[in-house]
Amino acid sequence: MFSLPETLTLTEAPAAVRSVEDVLGQGSIEKGALIIDASALRSFDTSAIAVLLEARRLAQAAGRALTVRHAPATLIELSGLYGIDGLLVFEPEPEAVATHSALA
Repeated sequence: MFSLPETLTLTEAPAAVRSVEDVLGQGSIEKGALIIDASALRSFDTSAIAVLLEARRLAQAAGRALTVRHAPATLIELSGLYGIDGLLVFEPEPEAVATHSALA
């Protein structure tokens, strides 16, 4: 699992991509989807979307899928605004799933 920092703007983006590369390069990590935890993300710009797209590309090159957990709603909305929401898998919060199931 890889955790996004609290701030992810153009300044932090290169380091975030290098960190994803490091995580994918570790032979000891589990196979399967690369999980990105976005729960700490508070301040970001479109660079966060670019980092996630690059993480997806890197994961696919390593034969893995990418899942983003605990993403802020504004990040999900931003991905939709740019029309790339279909390229990224955002896993809903457990309580959001429970609330949705209760309403169904």
